Amino acid sequence: MPGNYMPTPSATLLIIDDDDVVRASIADYLEDSGFNVLQASNGMQGLQVFEECLPDLVICDLRMPRIDGLELIRRISHLESETPVIVLSGAGVMSDAVEALRLGASDYLIKPLEDLAVLEHSVKRSLDRSMLRKENKRYREKLEKANHELQASLNLLQEDQNAGRHVQMNMLPVTPWQEGGLQFAHQILPSLYLSGDFVDYFRVDDHRIAFYLADVSGHGASSAFVTVLLKFMTTRLLYEYRRQGSMPEFKPSDVLGHINRGLINCKLGKHVTMLGGVIDESRGVLTYSIGGHLPLPVLYSDGQAQYLQGGGFPVGIFPDATYQDHELKLPEAFSLTLLSDGILDLLPGDTLKDKELALPRLVGEAGGRLEGLSRVFGLTSLGEMPDDIALLVLSRNLA
Repeated sequence: MPGNYMPTPSATLLIIDDDDVVRASIADYLEDSGFNVLQASNGMQGLQVFEECLPDLVICDLRMPRIDGLELIRRISHLESETPVIVLSGAGVMSDAVEALRLGASDYLIKPLEDLAVLEHSVKRSLDRSMLRKENKRYREKLEKANHELQASLNLLQEDQNAGRHVQMNMLPVTPWQEGGLQFAHQILPSLYLSGDFVDYFRVDDHRIAFYLADVSGHGASSAFVTVLLKFMTTRLLYEYRRQGSMPEFKPSDVLGHINRGLINCKLGKHVTMLGGVIDESRGVLTYSIGGHLPLPVLYSDGQAQYLQGGGFPVGIFPDATYQDHELKLPEAFSLTLLSDGILDLLPGDTLKDKELALPRLVGEAGGRLEGLSRVFGLTSLGEMPDDIALLVLSRNLA
């Protein structure tokens, strides 16, 4: 049977038919199938019951005194356009069937019904479709609200630097954030009033958590503008994923590819280096993808700190760029440190290689914690900085 509808006491049906015997037999059958059934013996009474009880679905005869089935469909559609109506007719006139379906009837069945299982099947299918329409409508409303909020954020960033900073800070996630045994914490230090660095983390579904760190080329308002776009694109992608709940994966490589295409289409002259990951809590596995970002993430566990592997193209430059997913079985106790390249200016060493060699050692000295990193990097006493700095640390069961 198509669809996944499971009848529950909350599914209420209204049967409107002036034939008492037919109406009672249909009601008895559907009640035995687990539905809550209301009855009315004519169109006027049926309309009154509908307005009072707002059932999930209506089954109505086509030929009734005072208000016939076609007029009933018109009035129900005006009151509650999402309520499905199944029409029963003993006449079997093609023009009636066409008109009923044109007015919005979800199905048209001919009486007498030799097998009421056919009606039950139609009821379940119609309720399935109704639930899907309502769910899609809710997602559209949520997405529209998010679009309005993000558009307002863009306007504020353009109009006022002070308001722009407030908006950008409000877009950042709560820090620290505890979820499913994991802790996320971040710190962003802009070189100017607004930052081109951005971090986010959020729950994808009941067993997955996603996160990313992004470093937009340049500084100031123009780069901060792109961080708003990043938030918009990831938010929209998440809503689309949830709306199409049958999708088996929320892959970091697909997210980077989606953002790559979006930035190129916007033609802003900006690109981004990114690190993105999804933690599957049920498997204890991190899937991550890297878009041309340095330094690489540093994993700290059992007193040892080491870089994760990976590479890839920056996001927003090459239209044909593809990104690779990497998998890592997470230790029981660990921290993962993500940093923007502004941190390289604070590391000891004369060359990039020297600085990269120093970073895991400093993460180890910090114990893999954000407050420790702030101390070893001297972030609390920084003066003027040539670049934005962003830190994102996620951890579990650190001693």
